[in-house]
Amino acid sequence: MSDGISNAGRLIVVSNRLPLGPNPSGGLVVALHDALSERSGIWVGTSGQVVDQPGPKFDRHDGLAFERLSFDLSPAEHAGYYLGFSNSVLWPLFHGRADLVDARAADLDVYRAVNDRLAMMLAAEVERDDVIWVQDYHLLPLAGALRKLGVTNRIGFFLHIPFPALYDIMALPNSDEFIRWLGYFDLVGLQTVRDCARLLEAFRSRPDAELLFDASVKFGDQRVEARAFPIGIDTTAFAAEAAAATGPGLPLAPGERMIIGVDRLDYSKGLPNRFRAFRRYLEAHPDSGITLLQIAPPTREDVAAYRDIRDELEGLSGSINGQYADLNWTPIRYIHRPVPRAQLAGLYRQARVGFVTPLADGMNLVAKEYVAAQDGDDPGVLVLSAFAGAAEQMQAALLVNPFDLDDMAGALARALEMPLAERRDRHATLMDGLLTQDIAWWSAAYLKTLRGVKRGLN
Repeated sequence: MSDGISNAGRLIVVSNRLPLGPNPSGGLVVALHDALSERSGIWVGTSGQVVDQPGPKFDRHDGLAFERLSFDLSPAEHAGYYLGFSNSVLWPLFHGRADLVDARAADLDVYRAVNDRLAMMLAAEVERDDVIWVQDYHLLPLAGALRKLGVTNRIGFFLHIPFPALYDIMALPNSDEFIRWLGYFDLVGLQTVRDCARLLEAFRSRPDAELLFDASVKFGDQRVEARAFPIGIDTTAFAAEAAAATGPGLPLAPGERMIIGVDRLDYSKGLPNRFRAFRRYLEAHPDSGITLLQIAPPTREDVAAYRDIRDELEGLSGSINGQYADLNWTPIRYIHRPVPRAQLAGLYRQARVGFVTPLADGMNLVAKEYVAAQDGDDPGVLVLSAFAGAAEQMQAALLVNPFDLDDMAGALARALEMPLAERRDRHATLMDGLLTQDIAWWSAAYLKTLRGVKRGLN
């Protein structure tokens, strides 16, 4: 195999989950569809099926302009690789919750083994000039496993969640190995400049790593670069979808205004503090007629920490509604199930405030969708956590500390009272950024950089 210098090779995308079905959807599908189609590429990932005896080869799926290759997980692999090391160790650690890490040696062994098995199958598919792009934290060891099998192609990695601080990395049972995993990639893409700084700090902590004059890092005969590529959305398409939304919105009384929050039910999203901050707002404005619509679909409910956050939110919403509701108004409308995307776009547009307050987030595309959905003549206001990756790009939002209830409550009051001219100015600035760095820009910028990185040290 070559070093992949030619631009004639295919793009091979590898992710934990493969988008299946005749018309797969989702942000990553939108981002990568054109890039894969242009080069007759391949998308590789798990099928989502758990079977007793996974096969030794990929299953092939046609029907799109690129090929899709899937593989199954066994029950032990699903438990150890996915629920175990990926989501009970890496996910909490990367989101600053080392206290929630449930590290088990057996899970780490399975995590390595799944990546090794995937590498064996993938190495048999890779051709001379192919470029491999690995997505997210489930597949950190994959480049190293491929290198051991003799794959010398360009291999890039993109992390969709925050990169952890060095002192959090030290909580891993395999912290040295973790950092070395990243050194086998040619390019590590991250959401923010802040994440890049953390990655370089981690590299510098290794005695076998050397920071080069061009800010790349040398590991033996390997060379890795770290760059920020903030992921975007299909801004134009989502704005059009919101403007055309005809589904039922939230029924509001005359003069009633809505705040909206949309998040997977996850402890990283800061939902209990969001509810508490809204209660703090209501304490100062008890007759404001403001409603918080919180949509929080379930996720990973077989992990204990997720059951705990669900119970806490249900208790808080019941307490707040019991204290402040009257016969004609319910302060919090909490929906614990998915809402169709087309309807969600209309709800964003209806809301006077987008309340996006994660405690830690790689990017947060809800913030971008909320802005894109607004009517530019009478836009709502985005209240955004400074701990979301999106905050680096979206400085025209009202940035808040999600640990400070008074700060969030004050931002709600300011957003709801903001004059039209200021709302328009802030929205125009935010939209300009979303249109410039949209989802197509993200994939094109990353792949251009990956194809241009210098392989090795010569």
